[in-house]
Amino acid sequence: MSAKIPEPYSVQWLPTADGHQLYLEQSGAQDGIPVVYCHGGPGGGSSPFHRSLFDARRYRIILFDQRGCGQSKPLYSLTNNDTQHLVADMELIREALGIERWLVCGGSWGSTLALAYGQAHPSRCLGFILRGIFLGRDEDIEWLYGPDGGASQVFPDFYRDFYRQIENAEIPDPVTAYHQLLHSDQPRVRLDAALAWSLWESRIASLRTHPAAFAGEQEEDAALALALLENHYFMHQSFLKPNQLLQGVGAIAHLPCILVHGRYDMVCKAENAWQLAQHWPAAELVWVEDAGHSASEPGIAAALYQASVRMAQQLGD
Repeated sequence: MSAKIPEPYSVQWLPTADGHQLYLEQSGAQDGIPVVYCHGGPGGGSSPFHRSLFDARRYRIILFDQRGCGQSKPLYSLTNNDTQHLVADMELIREALGIERWLVCGGSWGSTLALAYGQAHPSRCLGFILRGIFLGRDEDIEWLYGPDGGASQVFPDFYRDFYRQIENAEIPDPVTAYHQLLHSDQPRVRLDAALAWSLWESRIASLRTHPAAFAGEQEEDAALALALLENHYFMHQSFLKPNQLLQGVGAIAHLPCILVHGRYDMVCKAENAWQLAQHWPAAELVWVEDAGHSASEPGIAAALYQASVRMAQQLGD
């Protein structure tokens, strides 16, 4: 890993044509390989930590907060907030920064967005580094939130806390039941639902549960953004056609790609990365044997940084 996290040399809010303002920052080498990082969630927001995943001497590091979260404005907004608008936002950013082609990276939901962007604009991509692959299929949502999904079977105690919010709901589907709570006219109901939704994910994101997550510590604004946006997207199948991302790999299969996935990822099951690699024979799949889902786990962070070094060499830096 790099010795320290680079500071941004440029920070701005980029307006869209429909009233959103996208937080956008640049760090690293101004003449380096352009790399855009798509954060997770949806609704997770970018963080300074994401800058550390790239060699600041080789890369022009571009981070942005997607609509409705992080430092983008308005916070929590679901207006025109879908995958197609996020893809268009990335093109807006690329054009505003005068970049012809860039390396596209992302983790978790960010891998979903990176794939959707790449398949829509393959000529604008140098390659991909993707972590914790999420394909946005019904089965992927069921794995994470369903009472009979894989995550609930591994973490039944944590799932009990997640499900307790909706155990009296007349709707059996957890995502739909949470949708009602998150859009309640009672602020306390909305906040409690958001905290429970976000806590479930944070508790199962690492191979070893972080003590703060185990204790239930959550930041309210971040929890609301994550829960509202994730629920909004998953209510609409991530605004993707069934199996769209696997079926569309042909558009980008000629480009270099490194996939990084924790062997014990309980948020995004390992089969996602395996299936993507089967559809993308040229992609390199890196298993991190002592990690779950979170990019901040040492093994995942190290693998991502090394992937950026190898990719820079492959791109001829």
